[in-house]
Formats: sequence, C-alpha cells, structure tokens
Amino acid sequence: MSATAEPPPTHVRAAFGARGEEVELLEGGLAWRCGEEDGVLLKLAANTAEAAWVARVLDALAPEETRLARPLRSTDGRWVVSGWSARRDLVGRPEPRHDEVVAMSLRLHTATSRLDKPRFVDSRQDIYALADRMAWGEAHMSLSPEKGGRLFDVLAASRKHVALRPQVVHGDLFGNVLFSGNAPPGLIDFVPFWRPAEWAAAVVVIDALAWGGSDPAIVERWSHLAEWPQMLLRALLFRLALHALHPRASTASLGGLESASQTVLEVL
Repeated sequence: MSATAEPPPTHVRAAFGARGEEVELLEGGLAWRCGEEDGVLLKLAANTAEAAWVARVLDALAPEETRLARPLRSTDGRWVVSGWSARRDLVGRPEPRHDEVVAMSLRLHTATSRLDKPRFVDSRQDIYALADRMAWGEAHMSLSPEKGGRLFDVLAASRKHVALRPQVVHGDLFGNVLFSGNAPPGLIDFVPFWRPAEWAAAVVVIDALAWGGSDPAIVERWSHLAEWPQMLLRALLFRLALHALHPRASTASLGGLESASQTVLEVL
C-alpha cells in the first residue's frame, strides 16, 4: 500500500543481491524490478514493522495449491533495509478468474488461521485501517457524500451482529493474485487485517463485482459461507469508506460500487 517514484538506492539493491544495473517500475507503481536475471522485486514500505511481519509470515507459510512470491533476506539477515523489502519475482499476471481467487482466499486463510494478531494492526492509522474500522462500526468519521459517504450511511443501517471468529486475513487479494496457465494461483503480497476469513472472501467478491466484470451469480456461488450476507455488507462498506477517504477516488470508480450494492441489497 505504498508507492515511490524514486528507484531503490544502490546499497539497498546490493543488500538484497540484485546485481543488475537496470531497474524498472512495475505497472501500478508499487514495486521495482531489479535486474531481469536476478528476478528481485523491491518495495518501499509504508510501515517497516508491518513489512517485516509480512516477510516472516510469507517465508514460513505453506497454503495448499498456492504459489507464493517468497520474501528475500538481506545479506546480513534483515527483512527490511532502509525502508525497503524484497521478494522473488513470480510468473503470471492478473486474470478475471474471480472464483479461483475466492477459493484461494479460503485455502490461504486456513493456513493463516493459527497466526497471532499482529501488534501493529490496532495502532495502524492509514485509510485502509480506518475504512475497515468504519465498516465494522468501530470508528466513525464524516465521509464525502459524493464519494460514497451517502451510500455508506444508507447501507450501514443494515448491519447486524455476527459471531464469526477473527483471524489474520489478507484484506486486498483482488489484483494481488497472478495466474499462469494451469499453475496454481500466485500470491505476490499480503495486506493483513484481523477479521473473519469469510469477510476476506467477500472483499474479493465485491471487488470482482465492482471492477472485475464478474457476473452477479458469484454471490450465490459462495452463499454457503457463514454469515455471507453480513460479510458482503461489511466488505461493501469497507470499499465505500475507502473510496470516500481515498484522494484519487473518482465518480467512475464509485459507479462500480453502486452497481455492486444492488446485488448485495438483494441478499440482505
């Protein structure tokens, strides 16, 4: 969730074993590829404690039928050097295989279900964390009506109590999963939240409906998941709050969420 227009310094590239001189900013501007032969990707961390935690988790995680972009340690054993973390490049590209991403989400969160709650989660104050708390009624802020606040207020009235167990989940899988033919889906990053696994699956579904061109039937295909209508609602509220808080949000991107809300309203 961080970006930089400045390439990683030479000493950082050397620390992670990226020997090539060429650096390339990847599409989306979230990471730099350093040397085609080395296959090293470097990313500037917004939160160094979180970046180190993500690296430790992905280094040890073994979800079924999932490829992971494994993190790299520096030559002196660190996960983060001068605010930069590193991982191996992973073959593939995002594809609109939304049900496969939902299925991978469930496998991934079976593997993360025993992880302890990261200490930084409760203290995080970025817009993703604020939007998440607002979606669950744990924080309250005034949101721009034109950027999603009006729809958020209308839908928030439909929240009901849920009793699902929170755990470590990836709260932003859409766009972070790569496909390469028949190979298992590949995970390139981890954005940690402390929420039920069903909520993380619902975020994928909302994103697929809003921006991925998914058919509305995807909601029904995963309706066997526990508390599904309320998980969809909270996922939609999360995206609406984030949209209203995001400085680059547009009317066009809100249109996708408005369309997704019609599908969610049918199951509430």
